[in-house]
Amino acid sequence: MKQPPRPKASSAKRPPISEAEWDVMHVLWSVEQATALEVVEALSERRSWSDRTVKTLLARLVKKRVVGYRSAGKRYQYRALVTRDECVERESSSFVERVLGGSVSPLIATFVRSGKLSKKEIRELRELLDREEESR
Repeated sequence: MKQPPRPKASSAKRPPISEAEWDVMHVLWSVEQATALEVVEALSERRSWSDRTVKTLLARLVKKRVVGYRSAGKRYQYRALVTRDECVERESSSFVERVLGGSVSPLIATFVRSGKLSKKEIRELRELLDREEESR
């Protein structure tokens, strides 16, 4: 699998992933590797993208060093080089900095007040906060 040179900066320095690129990444995270045509097929119910559009998105993701590829005959096989958790963490941190000035409390308060958290999610959040508090 061809991979871009290892970046010297942390993953936080990678350019952000666009909404369309997130769709492609979700496909790549769900499979070990895929061709552009396989990505088109996987997204066909949600997006009416041509293979050219998907190839453009894949090229951007390769440039951003989040996707790697290898030649498989006349096609390329693409795979995610970063985990979903890494991308979610980066995107979440960016959002908290941009929108909330670095404070996570307003975000959590919004979710709690919205009533959209299930009992299970509330329990998991409480356990996570308790573990974090105990470790400090």
